[in-house]
Amino acid sequence: MATDLLFTSLQIGALKLKNRIFMPAMHMNMCRKYQVTDQLINFYRERAKGGVGMISVGYATIDELSGQQGNIGAHRDEFIPGLSRLAEAITNEGAAACVQLNHSGRYNHSLFLGGKKPVAPSAVASRMTGETPRELEPEEIEEIIQRFAAAAGRVKQAGFNAVEILAGTGYLISEFLSPLTNQRQDHYGGSLENRMRFGLEVIRAVKQATGTEFPLIVRINGNDFMPGGIGRDELKTFARELVNAGADALCINVGWHEAQIPQIVTKVPRGVFAYLARDIRQQVAVPVIASHRINDPTTARQLISEGFCDMVAMGRALIADPQLPNKAESGQEKTILHCVACAQGCFDNLFKMKAVECLCNPRAGKELETVPQQTDNPKKLMVVGGGPAGMSAAIAAAEQGHQVRLYEQSMRLGGQLHLAGAPPGRAEFIGLAEDLQQQLSALNVTVRLNTAVDREVLAAEQPDAVVLATGGQPLTPPIKGSDLPHVVQAWDVLNRSVQVGENLVIIGGGAVGVETALFLAEQGTLSGEELKFLLAHQAETPEELYRLATTGNKRITLIEMINKLGTNFGKSTRWSMLQDVKRSAVTTLTETRVLEITPTGVLIEHQGQQQEIAADNVILAVGTQAFNLLQKTAAELQIACTVVGDANQPAMVFDAIHQGFAAGRKLL
Repeated sequence: MATDLLFTSLQIGALKLKNRIFMPAMHMNMCRKYQVTDQLINFYRERAKGGVGMISVGYATIDELSGQQGNIGAHRDEFIPGLSRLAEAITNEGAAACVQLNHSGRYNHSLFLGGKKPVAPSAVASRMTGETPRELEPEEIEEIIQRFAAAAGRVKQAGFNAVEILAGTGYLISEFLSPLTNQRQDHYGGSLENRMRFGLEVIRAVKQATGTEFPLIVRINGNDFMPGGIGRDELKTFARELVNAGADALCINVGWHEAQIPQIVTKVPRGVFAYLARDIRQQVAVPVIASHRINDPTTARQLISEGFCDMVAMGRALIADPQLPNKAESGQEKTILHCVACAQGCFDNLFKMKAVECLCNPRAGKELETVPQQTDNPKKLMVVGGGPAGMSAAIAAAEQGHQVRLYEQSMRLGGQLHLAGAPPGRAEFIGLAEDLQQQLSALNVTVRLNTAVDREVLAAEQPDAVVLATGGQPLTPPIKGSDLPHVVQAWDVLNRSVQVGENLVIIGGGAVGVETALFLAEQGTLSGEELKFLLAHQAETPEELYRLATTGNKRITLIEMINKLGTNFGKSTRWSMLQDVKRSAVTTLTETRVLEITPTGVLIEHQGQQQEIAADNVILAVGTQAFNLLQKTAAELQIACTVVGDANQPAMVFDAIHQGFAAGRKLL
């Protein structure tokens, strides 16, 4: 039997890791005034139990200008007891524990600094915060270097196995490294040698403070994706110098927060940025960790076996399924719940000043209070509707020992996950439908497909409780002509149940309208396989290949009444979706009212002027209404009933899964 490289040991400095799965540091916003909380400890204990080789927590602060109070604190001795509890929780479950230290530089905001300005190498405004930082004085730079070293000493004292320094992503060390943000005239600015100086001095100081036997990992960009920024060649030089300065391993990420290249959302192909780790791995003699969009063991194994990296970083993948490593090692990969890279709970929550959650995993961030408890009184639960809300309810109830039957009137489970997964780059949502189905199977939930539920079925089943997850229906707006034969619903387009012509008008610029526009814009473009063939054989110029990859055979106009498109997308997803709309040459009209749908097109009013847009088909994407005909029936039959998901009130997939989970759990 071939050796599974993913579960072979790896040496980082003096530390031997049991496998090659690394959970990278992610801001969880679970600390209070820099103090480690039980919520954070329970979150990471669960991931350590899941079999990961090493966990890096953080980032942690090195002074009060380096982060905010939701970060882990490492800048004062009073934080050591909390850090020790966290280290113990991780190491007691068999994982190695590491803390990432960072200074956010100009990415901090005066709102979190009591009105003080953030600091940076130079006074260059941040596009992310809209603020201009204060330029650091030379003596302040030396103080920051020593604070990194002091914080690393606290990490070691607290019982962690390693320390990590964040030297990328647009934070302070990379701000010194980049000519975009470093305009200094002293020995910290100008040449690459000078711009590297601050980061290298941090590494040397940390190594001196912690000793040669204490492993030091440095997380750097493989490419900053900033026009006029650092670039791959300079970053490879920086990587070599970091190792010379004492780094025992390098973790490679991509991009700054300001970069216009998508990095974390579902459209990013799995493992696509690993080539940057390979480039750096060829330059250094220490282990290199690849990261970004590695959410399944198959991709992880491939990257290691093909020499892209020595170890893989799986962050949000382990938020979604803490047991991923154990499942992969024990041959239970079919039961892994894969991250869909929606960023709704793990990243968008941070903009809302909330702790991290997960669309796929309602237990994330609530580990202790949501441990499945086996019931002493098993009940007969009937779930009506096999979309995300219904499947989530069935799983939660079955985990507690209830007898669950799920009814779905169509021939497949997943509901609107299949619509969400139809546009280009969104197939992870279809994968989620498959993952949830595997969970149902593993829990022996009885599933009845192609079965409509009415009063007769409810009366015959006589369940102790019923969860109604019958979903929603697309709205038809009160617009003259909405009933004409060439008018179709966006849902039917995404389901491929209708054929449409070349000239198309989509009414409604919310998430479904944008997704439908992109779905249609993709038709007639080159596939990835076709593009690679033509590029490799130099059959066309790169410019022509770009045109063929982005220009389809539809002419699409997207109409929205308000002044913005895609307002119901998550913050992390919206900008890249609108970027795709622009690239695909979809015509967009905001602040536009549809007056009438005619046999040949759409009559609109835009900027006070009326005009008609010709259309072979008009596509409606104006919203969803709840579809729930059984609640009254259940009440009449005196069956306890809970309504979840769109059947209750139209919402997002995140809400549907979390509502279903709560409904299934409450049976206990």
